[in-house]
Parts: sequence; structure tokens; C-alpha cells
Amino acid sequence: MTIVVERRVLVNYPVDRRTPVVLVSGWTGAMDAVVASLLTPGTAAVRHELGRVHEGVVRRTLYANAEPPRETILELAHGCVSCTLREDLLPLLRRLAARSSVQRIVLAMDPALEPEALCWAIENVVVAGVVGQVDGPASRDVRIDAVVDCLDAATWLADATGDDALADRGIVASGDDDRTVAQVVVGQVDYADALVVSVDPDVEPWERAKLTAVLERLAPGAPIAWVGRGDTLDAEALVAAVPFDARRGEVTDAHSPLLRGQPPLTGECGVSLVEFTATRPFHPERLHEAIDVLLDGVVTARGRAWVATQPDEALWIESAGGGLRVASAGKWLAAMTPEEQDGVDTSRRAMAALRWDDEFGDRDTSLVVLVHAADPSEIDRTLQWALVSDDEMQDRNAWKHWNDPFGQWHEDPCETSESPYQDTHREATE
Repeated sequence: MTIVVERRVLVNYPVDRRTPVVLVSGWTGAMDAVVASLLTPGTAAVRHELGRVHEGVVRRTLYANAEPPRETILELAHGCVSCTLREDLLPLLRRLAARSSVQRIVLAMDPALEPEALCWAIENVVVAGVVGQVDGPASRDVRIDAVVDCLDAATWLADATGDDALADRGIVASGDDDRTVAQVVVGQVDYADALVVSVDPDVEPWERAKLTAVLERLAPGAPIAWVGRGDTLDAEALVAAVPFDARRGEVTDAHSPLLRGQPPLTGECGVSLVEFTATRPFHPERLHEAIDVLLDGVVTARGRAWVATQPDEALWIESAGGGLRVASAGKWLAAMTPEEQDGVDTSRRAMAALRWDDEFGDRDTSLVVLVHAADPSEIDRTLQWALVSDDEMQDRNAWKHWNDPFGQWHEDPCETSESPYQDTHREATE
């Protein structure tokens, strides 16, 4: 008789004792239903209303342990979202986490707040002066358990592909807030771990199918709860369905993979993902002329670009609806000193090594475009046209003399800025 002895190795993973936080974002009444569903014993919920933040006034409502809601009017020395986070929300998270009666915190976010920015603040902004606690970020005491976004099936796609500014909807986070509605609502879905979609019976099946195709590609893997009139929402089950490898508040950078999860790579209802890559740079003026192709019939586009006139800096290109942002994505590895490279994340260095060119190093272009009413082949053809030609590749000394619309002295037809790179919107580029 042969006796087989099975050996099992038990790995003891450290227990994360920080208080879990669920962020609830969006523009619909479904937010109230999500918060109410999650407001079980041991859960505290917080809502900041920022409608008057530009005047230095914020209303905070705290719900906890079946007690009546407690409202507090906050008067800030400087009326802005950053001050609200730094002076009230982040310290409040640390104080709530210290209470033995609080096992979970739900944050009902004002439309002016974006979940990614809030998660970054929780992880990085130092909170000082909380009695009985060591100075440090709120992440010492709390962790993001899930980000839930709420949207309306009847209006979201129009908002996500439009040109309206937040100010057009009466949302003013600060005096110089020029964000568009599309930038906010697209960013909310893109960052979500789970989605709640309010659906009216009047929404056509085709419209619902198209919206589903967009959401599956923008937030791949996120469970979706479709809630009609009179439906009961089980937000606990929705949060429990969030996959283990979901983002959960992780903030990535411009050199992280552009496609996360496993989004469908085939087209559906006119919706598809277009991947564009190139190992030669863009001609700056042709790219400026071609960039509108990332706005027409496109939900969002994002990625890194190599522009011939800027050999050291990668450019980050990001669009949402009719809004476009071009900014610095930092140095290419090939332009860094060895000491600078030592401070770069190892995963970025490993990915760069796989495509390293003997002459140009890690310089390349990689863009992902989510289209809903555009011709993918036309996008590819237009971007290919904007690249440096074979003849121009042979005359690299001329590159530094080319006009660069994305440089420091960027002028009309795009609005000027003191920043080296432009934040432009459709009305500023036409």
C-alpha cells in the first residue's frame, strides 16, 4: 500500500485593519439609494455639498448608527475643493476611523469631486493636528474598499460626448474651474469598481445596448446594476461582486498600461476600442491639425505621445467628449540620468526594456481611443499622416527648428497659457 501525504503550505498574509471606505460618485438620485442601502449598523456616511464652496461655505452631513443626520456649516478661509479636503474631509476620515463604533465609512461625493483626485488625496496628503494620532495621510487609518458610480441611462452618453462646461450646469468648484461635464462623468465611470445605472422604461433597447458597450470598455469587469423605477437596489451585493483585482482607489500614472482589465476588443453597436502605436515621432504641426480626430464621435482617448520637437518629454493626451488636455507625462527613460532611472518604478523599466530601441530608447507613441460614432480606420489614417515622414526622419537636425503648437508659447487658434502645455477645449481650438 502506498500512502500519499499531502502537504499544504499556509501563508499568513497581514490583516489590513484599516477602516474600509466606499466612495459613491455620480449625478443621479441613485446615489441616495446606494448610500441608504449601505447605511447598516457600524457604517457612517458623509456628504459634502460644494455648491457654495467658491464662497467659502460647505455643508457637511454626517449619518451614523441610525441617529438623525447631523449637519455642519463649514466656513473656509479659501473656497476651493482642495481646502475642503485638507481642512475637513481628510481629518474627518481619520477621526471616524478611530471610533470603535465605525466599521465602515461611505462617502457620498459632490458632483464637483472626482474619485481619482480624492483617492490620491487620501493616499498622499498629510493630515496634521488630529488629537491622539500621528501626522500622516488618511491612508494610515482607512483603505478604499470600492468606488461606486451612479449614472442615468437616458443622459449619460450625451453628457460624456458633449461640450458643456461644469459652469453651464451651475457647478463651480472654484473661480478658475474650467472642467467640462464630459471630463467629469467619463472620469467617474473610468475610475469606478462598480456601476449603478438608472434606466427609464422610455430608454430604447438600442440605446441601452450601446451604453452597455461603452461601459464595458470604459470600466471593464465592473459589475453593473440596472435600476428601474420602483426597483430595490442591493448595494451590499453590488460591492461584494467587485472583482478582487479591481482598482479600489489605486492611482496610476501616465506610463501605466492604458488598457486595464479585459475589455472587449471587438466592435459592438458602433462602439469599439482603437489602439494606435508608433515608433517614430509626431510632427508637431501635423499632430495639432490632426488632433480633432480624437474629438469627433469619440467618448474618450488617452495615451502617451512622442513629439519630434520635444525629445526629452513624453506628452500625455487625454480627451473626453469635446474637451482635450495635453500635458507633460515626464521624461522618457532614455532622457534620464542613471540616478533618475533608479527612482522609476520597476514595472515601467521592465516594460520599456521589452521595446527598447538602440537609438531612441523608450520613446514611442501609444494611444487608446474609445469610439461610438467614428470610423476607426479614419482615426488610424489621420494619426499616421501626422507622423514624421521617411524623409523627415533623415533630417533630424531640422526637428528643433519646427514650430511647436504644444510648446510654451502656444498661441491662437488655441488659447494661451502660462503652462508649458495646453489645456484646450473644442471652442478654443476651432
